[in-house]
This record gives sequence, structure tokens and C-alpha cells, in this order.
Amino acid sequence: MKILLVCSTGGHFRTLHQLHPFWQHHERVWVTFRSAATETALAEEQVYWAWSPTNRHLPNLIRNFLLSWQVLFQEHPDLVLSTGAGVAVPFLIVGKLLGCQTVFIESITRVRQLSLSARLVLPFLDALYVQWPELLIRYPQAEYIGTPSLSTTL
Repeated sequence: MKILLVCSTGGHFRTLHQLHPFWQHHERVWVTFRSAATETALAEEQVYWAWSPTNRHLPNLIRNFLLSWQVLFQEHPDLVLSTGAGVAVPFLIVGKLLGCQTVFIESITRVRQLSLSARLVLPFLDALYVQWPELLIRYPQAEYIGTPSLSTTL
């Protein structure tokens, strides 16, 4: 299986990187923002650098939509997996339109409502994983995974 791993920097990157037990044995490509931390952590990985900032920045949203078409046509992943945030939106939407499986893992900080990114991509997801059972009340299509079993659930 070929996986496209898409995330912002910071906590979103740390969460996706912690899923190493899941993605380590698969062919993979990353999409994230360039930073000292991501350049170091992904030195041996194939990476496409996305445009930042993404929150309410229309020019970079357009650039990232164009990048998503380029990356998805070039790489042909089976799965687009993201922990957010804004950079996830174009890649999950375009990925679904091109026939990829799409999965979003909501941030552990989201207890009562999904992030804007998750709400935007919800119609394009094959799976939405949340880390708080309270979210299941508002989003019954989500699947509760909790924090400890995160890497084994996928």
C-alpha cells in the first residue's frame, strides 16, 4: 500500500509521525510545511513542501489545491492519511475525487467539536477517527479510537 501522509507542522506532525508503527512498512510520501523540525525528521523521506500559512489564506489554499493535483497524479497513493490542519483539506478532497481511501485523525485537543478542517473534509472521508468519546454524540459517523490504541487501530 502506498500512503500519502499530510499534515501541518507542530502537534499535527508529531501525531502523524507517532503513527510510525502503522506507516513504517508501507511505501509513503509526505506533504507538510518546511521547518527545521520537519526537514530533520523527514531527511530520509520523500517530501513535498506545501504552502503555509493555510488558515484563511486564499492564495495558499489555491496553491495547495494545485499541489494536491500534482502530487496525487504523480504518486497514485492508495490512502491519504492526515492529522490536519488546513493543508489536509485540498489533499483529502482531491484524493477522494481521484479514488483514494481518505482518513482523518482529529486532534486530541478537539473534545466537543471537530476542527474546521475536519468539518470541511467530512463528506470526502472514508474514516474519521476521534480521540474523545464526546465527539461521537455530535458526529456518529466518527470512530472513537482513544489515545493509547491510536497506532494499532489503523
